[in-house]
Amino acid sequence: MDNDVSAGSTTTTTTTIAGRLALGITLLAFGLGHTAVIDQVTAADAVTVAQYVGGVALFVAGLLALRESDTASGTAFTVLGALWFTWAVSADNQVSANAAGLFLLLFALVALTLTFAGGDALGQGVYGLLCVSLLLLAVGSFADSAALGKAGGWFAVGAGVVAWYAATAVLAHWPTGVSRRAAGRGVTATG
Repeated sequence: MDNDVSAGSTTTTTTTIAGRLALGITLLAFGLGHTAVIDQVTAADAVTVAQYVGGVALFVAGLLALRESDTASGTAFTVLGALWFTWAVSADNQVSANAAGLFLLLFALVALTLTFAGGDALGQGVYGLLCVSLLLLAVGSFADSAALGKAGGWFAVGAGVVAWYAATAVLAHWPTGVSRRAAGRGVTATG
């Protein structure tokens, strides 16, 4: 194996893996619903997944991570779990496009905080893509733009894929990062 690539981390807890899988599944369902790439599947079809997998399971994973003193994952999973649950249970309520946009904007600010909070690169990638997704969905809601909604959906799909990979990579011992060691001129890497 190349020395510059680290395999699945042994410090990632089972709770973090389960949380990332729950987040990945939720983001894929939510994102694909917004893209309209699957015939007759909408974001409303992701409500049950968002409520139980993204809401309840992710929140519980967050509490367990906090119990294990993993504050980064614990904070992320509990806050995102609460937000997914709120989105799911309020999905049947008739709210204005601006109210929906405001919720998505606030949700995006949480994702932005999680992006800058640190952690591993894959986790930051997930939260960064989620932030962009939610910003596009919020602006799309404010502007009544289906195109921005679809673009936001694709970013959510990307975030879901990265979350799923982050969990799977640890279990399968796949690479989860590339070293940032820079080689200068005339320096060769040895394996």
